[in-house]
Amino acid sequence: MRIISGSARGIPLRIPSHDLRPTMEMVRGAIFSALGERVIDARVLDLFSGSGAFGIEALSRGAVATTFVDNHPKAIAAIKANLEKTRLEAAIVRSDVFRFLERTDQTFHLIFADPPYSKRPNDPDLAAKLITSITLKNHLVDNGLLVLEKTSGDLPVESHGWTIIRDKTYGSTQVLFLTASRTIEDTCKADGAA
Repeated sequence: MRIISGSARGIPLRIPSHDLRPTMEMVRGAIFSALGERVIDARVLDLFSGSGAFGIEALSRGAVATTFVDNHPKAIAAIKANLEKTRLEAAIVRSDVFRFLERTDQTFHLIFADPPYSKRPNDPDLAAKLITSITLKNHLVDNGLLVLEKTSGDLPVESHGWTIIRDKTYGSTQVLFLTASRTIEDTCKADGAA
């Protein structure tokens, strides 16, 4: 796996040994192609970072800052090594994603989330937990974008205050581009009517 474009183009990335499902380069390329210039000067949050490929690709393409969040020590080591190889700088937070979202007050233009897929029936569906998280939307600027990679299948995002901008499936992988839906109350406040 390597960086596809930008200042770090072609640099191979270290994949943590525990990461059994890194995002395919083709899928990552399609995501960044769809994002286009939206990445330039963006503040980026990379949740369930793994190797850090999403956040590093964003930095390589002109993002102004990236924060990586993962709780696995091998992922943290891989992100540090990959940042060193690419000569890019970013914030790295070793934390449970949901705990991080509850504690931070930062906002971002782009949030990438690639939670581990459920492997057994009793495993938590982290994509569903993320979408239903009350705090996640608070970390997106107005018109900010959540790019969620998950196993293909239904996820009731609209009923949890999200609007699907783009929905693409690549084999068993589904990528959703989501924005936080504005409520009537939010609209009134923004227009000064409340």
